[in-house]
Amino acid sequence: MNDTEAAAQRTLDYYRLNAEAFREGTLDHDVSQNIDALLRHIQAEPPLRILDLGCGPGRDLKTLRTRGHVAIGLDGTEAFVEMARADSGCEVWHQDLLQLELPAESFDGIFANAVLFHVPSTELPRVLLQLSDSLKPGGVLFCSNPRGQDQEGWSGDRYGVWYAWPTWRERVLAAGFVELEHYYRPAGLPREEQPWLASVWRKG
Repeated sequence: MNDTEAAAQRTLDYYRLNAEAFREGTLDHDVSQNIDALLRHIQAEPPLRILDLGCGPGRDLKTLRTRGHVAIGLDGTEAFVEMARADSGCEVWHQDLLQLELPAESFDGIFANAVLFHVPSTELPRVLLQLSDSLKPGGVLFCSNPRGQDQEGWSGDRYGVWYAWPTWRERVLAAGFVELEHYYRPAGLPREEQPWLASVWRKG
């Protein structure tokens, strides 16, 4: 096991050990702003086929399904996969972010909410290309990550990269995506109180 795989497994172990607490702690988080940002940029006719990457316990899968779309979840934590299947009624795949096996040109959109920052920076270009390949022509990728000044390393038992906007933009553009919009969350607060960077991209 190399260093990146070890980091991924240790991070997954954190979620395995804290799955129920994580579900309870995030159940009421309102990310409708992010879901709306993804959906409004997709030009295909609904129902849309959406991949919820790192779906966790399935909160957003359930929302997407309620809105009438075909939502498929993906998560590396077994407990989350089981929770998401039971709670959302959606198909959920058990896959590690560093070992994705995605169908080509299958999705109208990918919802990557609070997940891609866990991908080590050395692996991010490959993962972004895999996501692009799995989008239909003109498909849309939504990302939300905790922002920072390009720090990389451990936060407790979770590995992450805290990108500044210029760096994140450069990485996603390099994967062939076209920039659509970006914003900071939560909405309506001073920038120093907005720890989340959200961005939306179209497959180039």
